Amino acid sequence: MPDNTDRDAALAMFAAIQQRAAAAGITLRQPPAEPDSCCGRGCNGCVWEGWYEAVDYWREEALLKLGG
Repeated sequence: MPDNTDRDAALAMFAAIQQRAAAAGITLRQPPAEPDSCCGRGCNGCVWEGWYEAVDYWREEALLKLGG
């Protein structure tokens, strides 16, 4: 994923990888759920930072299952 802080890009990436996995008959775990507890104050360690890290991890693991 080129920009790891773009929600729309992350959601599009989830859809693309899940579609690819379905076509290959491979079951993936669900992508990380979006946070619902952000206060919007730009906190250090914001829940969105953790989500984007989880997004990257999900992507890496999914691509490993898909063989690249």
